[in-house]
Amino acid sequence: MSAYGAWQPVIGLEIHAQLSTQAKLFSGTSTAYGAEPNTHTGLVDIALPGTLPVPNRAALDKAIRFGLAIGARIASHSVFARKNYFYPDLPKGYQISQYELPVVAEGSLEVRLDDGRTIEVAIERAHLEEDAGKSLHEEFHGATGIDLNRAGTPLLEIVSKPVLHSAAEAVAYMRTVHTLVRWLGVCDGNMQEGSFRCDANVSVRPVTSDKLGTRTEIKNVNSFRFVEKAIEYEIERQIRALENGEKIVQETRLYDPARHQTRPMRGKEDANDYRYFPDPDLPPLAVTSDDIVAVQATMPELPEARRMRYVDALGLPEIDAAQLCADRATADYFEAVLAALPGEAKLAANWTLGEVSAALNESALTIEESRVSAPALAQLLARVREGVISGKIAKDVFAAMWAFEGSADEVIDKRGLKQISDSGALAAAIDAVLAEYPTQLADFRGGNEKLLQFFVGQVMKRTRGQANPQQLNALLLKRLDAEG
Repeated sequence: MSAYGAWQPVIGLEIHAQLSTQAKLFSGTSTAYGAEPNTHTGLVDIALPGTLPVPNRAALDKAIRFGLAIGARIASHSVFARKNYFYPDLPKGYQISQYELPVVAEGSLEVRLDDGRTIEVAIERAHLEEDAGKSLHEEFHGATGIDLNRAGTPLLEIVSKPVLHSAAEAVAYMRTVHTLVRWLGVCDGNMQEGSFRCDANVSVRPVTSDKLGTRTEIKNVNSFRFVEKAIEYEIERQIRALENGEKIVQETRLYDPARHQTRPMRGKEDANDYRYFPDPDLPPLAVTSDDIVAVQATMPELPEARRMRYVDALGLPEIDAAQLCADRATADYFEAVLAALPGEAKLAANWTLGEVSAALNESALTIEESRVSAPALAQLLARVREGVISGKIAKDVFAAMWAFEGSADEVIDKRGLKQISDSGALAAAIDAVLAEYPTQLADFRGGNEKLLQFFVGQVMKRTRGQANPQQLNALLLKRLDAEG
């Protein structure tokens, strides 16, 4: 039985990833984010009569790169088409996209779910298209402003087949695509800036039926949390309507996070409503085997392959490997630490995912902006491994390094933090503690072995945490046994 009773949701996502090129898809205009409205617009972008589009080769290479990563078919010839519809921020009155012959088709992506299961999501196509501009409703009283800075920005629209059956599956797939496009360097994945967003197509059907139900499209959602909430709401809305004998209307809906509901935006168009036809100003895109080989040569190790290597070759737990490979920059940082500290994969992973990650979050920095470089962290961890400082003191040293107080060695020397490993000094500290707490010593001799940790704590306090823990425990037990 489905989690939704007698009903099965069927979901497909259309993910729009803005390609990280410096210029737009058909003009040399900048794609930089945050400029004043209408300052990044060229003659082609505003559809000045007589201007002709010229495809951006870098955008095509990034599309090929994504296609190779998902094991897709790369078309030797793909066609740009005109998708006709009127919208105020679409100056031409049509959008240049790809329809019948996309550059990438028939791929798949393995997706790990939170419960440990994996599913394979079929990707029907990934095609190039230009973005529209942006309507500004709030800045003007009783009017709408148009900013065409985004007009012509290159997008890769990644269309899954309708093979997802819950909001959780949809979000897990979206996260996996997000990780992949950032890993490949084809998209920066910045959802706040609109670089990565999706339309969710949702329908429900009886669990006994193979026929797809009438779908609705939830438009332009740019948050994982909102995608999950919007899909959940739409599933429940459709089930409720069908159980009440109502019909589902094919339409485009918007998600309102404040009210946690979807609401109608417009009737959902079918492909024939857009009157697609090949763009007469653009010849077919040609991709040769040499082009594919050239892109293949630049491909990095993919996140799933690296995750498996971390588990199989380095012996890391699955959860550590998955967290490290959620972001390429984090995985690269970890590997740089490990390169300078061979054989300490678990220690390097613990610190990368622990102290480093916490400091980055607190400082609102990315790992590329870390105040402690990978080699600097490796030096600190080497001092722990060598017994120069304890793991506890290492955290204080790291905090000082984060505050730009110097390298690990400089902080250790300046603050006098080296571990006390001299047996004579440790013995003297132990004797002083045992003499100070005769009652506890008598209780220990009487069989209260839990007091061992009390004595360890007191010696650590006396030595300002600098006693070598292994030597301290051995010497303390020996002294207690001798006096027992």
